[in-house]
Amino acid sequence: RRARRRERAGEEVGERDFLWVFLVPALNEEVTIADSVSRLLHTECTNRVILVINDGSEDATGEVLAGIASDDLHVLTRVAPQARLGKAAALNQAFAHVRTDILRQERYAGFSPDRVILGVVDADGRIDADAPARVAWHFADERMGGVQLRVRIYNRRGYLTWAQDVEFSAFAYVFQAGRASWGTANMGGNGQFNRLSALASVTEAEGPWRDRLTEDQDLGVRLIQAGWRGSQENLAVVNQQGLNSLRRLLRQRTRWAQGAWQALDLLPGSGRIDARFIARVDAVFYLLTPVLQLLTGLALVATLILAFVYDIPLVPSTLLFTILFLCIGFGPGMVTLLLRGNGWREFGYALLVVIPYTAYSWLVFPALLRGLGRHLVGRRGWAKTAREPLQAAGEPETEVRGPAPR
Repeated sequence: RRARRRERAGEEVGERDFLWVFLVPALNEEVTIADSVSRLLHTECTNRVILVINDGSEDATGEVLAGIASDDLHVLTRVAPQARLGKAAALNQAFAHVRTDILRQERYAGFSPDRVILGVVDADGRIDADAPARVAWHFADERMGGVQLRVRIYNRRGYLTWAQDVEFSAFAYVFQAGRASWGTANMGGNGQFNRLSALASVTEAEGPWRDRLTEDQDLGVRLIQAGWRGSQENLAVVNQQGLNSLRRLLRQRTRWAQGAWQALDLLPGSGRIDARFIARVDAVFYLLTPVLQLLTGLALVATLILAFVYDIPLVPSTLLFTILFLCIGFGPGMVTLLLRGNGWREFGYALLVVIPYTAYSWLVFPALLRGLGRHLVGRRGWAKTAREPLQAAGEPETEVRGPAPR
């Protein structure tokens, strides 16, 4: 409700008041890049630049881009040895290119850094056409440094991709929505929008993005620590591919977990951010999440050992503690599932699928352990996750409301 009041207060600022620069990192993205760029070309923007960073692709990504005719499309081609040095390096070169080349062109010269918004869209991203209009009101606040869109999974055709979609909903509807009211919502990579002047304020030797496994999280935290606000826009969506392979999903989440362990070095600055006390507490809690999650996993293992080895009952002996256990264990999942549907009318459905979703959430425990191990021994190399082929033209996407048969 507070967000909607602020939206009405900022209605005098619209998407036409900004230059929207969409940055699309692309490494061997011949499968999805045409679809993503096509959707960006259909965004409702008065002033738009689409800058695709072809990061040393060896497939037909360059040829696909060359076949797209639009004055709004710019391609920044990176070649060896500068290419393939990570997403942060690609975004940093794009950031420099925007400042030194794009903004010096006559058609864009009238936009100050405060009125230039850089949006990061992954090469498999499908962004809502009205996303700029939905995001613009946030930037009526001159302290707003970044806004994150709600992420959804568009290939929801099985249990794993359905659960990933629910997981992103939890992040958006619960954690991010709460933090947005304090101005401490963080960035999630795909579908993030940042003010150019905010990025310039945290620029280091190579640029605003640092070479981290979760460069989006690192950037968002540093923007907040530098005095900028972060927000979440849940009425605009960026769709992306989910992973239908458990092995590939575990590898992806291990990389994310390792990035979260890396982010612990940002802790000293989180207690001093310019925000309410409760927001500073949450900023510390946010960075400590991998530690707390790992402790939760160890507590789960200890509980099972106590139950099966020492015959200590799993179910609490009193009704009060049973209710407390159910609320803590399954309450957050129920809230997320209800927020995704039609409120309490979805209660029966949420009650049915909260157990499968909770089981999926336990994937975080092995990912955290693997990520910590890699972090401690200094292993940072990762292979790029391959894209799935897009559905045939005209084939409707399957909407899965819950776990489907494999």
